[in-house]
Amino acid sequence: MKLPLQVNDLKDKVIVITGAGGVLCSMMATTLAKTGAKIALLDRSIERANEYAESIRKDGGVAFGYFADVLDKNSLKKCHEQVLKDLGPCDILINGAGGNNPKATTDKEYFEMGDIDNDTKSFFDLDEEGIEFVFNLNYLGTLLPTQEFSKDMIGRNGCSILNISSMNAFTPLTKIPAYSGAKAAVSNFTKWLAVHFSKVGIRVNAIAPGFFSTAQNKALLWNEDGTPTARTNKILEATPMNRFGEPEELLGATLFLISEEASSFITGVVLPIDGGFSSYSGV
Repeated sequence: MKLPLQVNDLKDKVIVITGAGGVLCSMMATTLAKTGAKIALLDRSIERANEYAESIRKDGGVAFGYFADVLDKNSLKKCHEQVLKDLGPCDILINGAGGNNPKATTDKEYFEMGDIDNDTKSFFDLDEEGIEFVFNLNYLGTLLPTQEFSKDMIGRNGCSILNISSMNAFTPLTKIPAYSGAKAAVSNFTKWLAVHFSKVGIRVNAIAPGFFSTAQNKALLWNEDGTPTARTNKILEATPMNRFGEPEELLGATLFLISEEASSFITGVVLPIDGGFSSYSGV
């Protein structure tokens, strides 16, 4: 894959990516390896992390896969120790782990009279454990890896953190209150941390992807016969560019924000990559 932006300061940098077994973050890992950076792919699925790491090595890059549970501090500590042995201290952390859960999702956009008494999963039926899981995965799953790996960055040049927020952080989507709230928290945390780390040389930014069609949201966007769902039609109508994003379209912003050469005076930014979704009022 061709680099969408040429940067010259990532060679030999150690880039740690959580959620690296997923579609978007594995693509980031593969592309960033082409800059000469050394990539640590962290995921709960060590099989997927190793698979992508091996693919990077076959292409001439430097990469290792690691098991890591972003909600378990001991797991992150053990992973960090191994990354230090294999690659050295972390220069750049990409917090890519996140996601939603059906238990934290309502069936309908609007609550209507009678929904409490029928089989509809309404706001009142949302599962507490499901909500906690979604919020923890997205918010704590960003905070805890940052606590662990940012220790390597203090007082060093060219270090930064990139969080993955969402267009949900700007305007909450219907049906998914826990996910929307958690991503709003990630954006807020990004700005807070940018200020907190501003005196020790660590920049902190985030990207906020719009709608990308991936395996994770396939059932939401497409019917079994491959036709678009009603929700897909609504999404595209609310996206001025009238299409889904391609995973590769996240790469330019990622390279820009993690490169000290390209964005040395940028910190605390949450950059939408959403085809205009967050800017469109609907009229």
